[in-house]
Amino acid sequence: MNHWLVKSEPVKYAWDQLVKDGKTFWNGVRNYQAANNLKAMKKGDEAFFYHSNEGLEIVGICEIAKEYYPDHTDESGRFGMVDVKPSRPLKTPVTLQAIKAEPALADIALIKQSRLSVMPITPAQWKLICKMGGVKP
Repeated sequence: MNHWLVKSEPVKYAWDQLVKDGKTFWNGVRNYQAANNLKAMKKGDEAFFYHSNEGLEIVGICEIAKEYYPDHTDESGRFGMVDVKPSRPLKTPVTLQAIKAEPALADIALIKQSRLSVMPITPAQWKLICKMGGVKP
C-alpha cells in the first residue's frame, strides 16, 4: 500500500464535507506531476487530507475508493481523477508549522513542493505524522 497527501481548500471542500458525503471524486488537478501521482494511486491506498490556504493542517485520512479515470470537468481530456472516501479523522490535527518544526519531515513534499496538490508520503513520514495526529498508522 502506498500513502499520499491530498490538499483541499476548506472553503471549497472540507474534511467535514467528505465525511458527510461518504465519498467524492478528487477532480480539478491540472498539474502534470500531481496528475501522475493520481495515476499511481491504487484502490485501498490511504491519503492524508490537508486543509490548504485556511487551517494549513492535516485533519484526516481518506482511502482511495476508485482508481484513476477521466475527469469530467477537464475539457481537454488530458486529466483524470480518483474517488476518495473518509477513513478516520486525526485526533489532533497536524499543522504545517508542526511539520516544518519536525527535523524528520524536512524532506516531505509538503515543504519541498508546497504548491503540489497531490503528493506521495513515505512510510516513515506516514508513521510519524500518524503519531503526531494521535492515530495508528
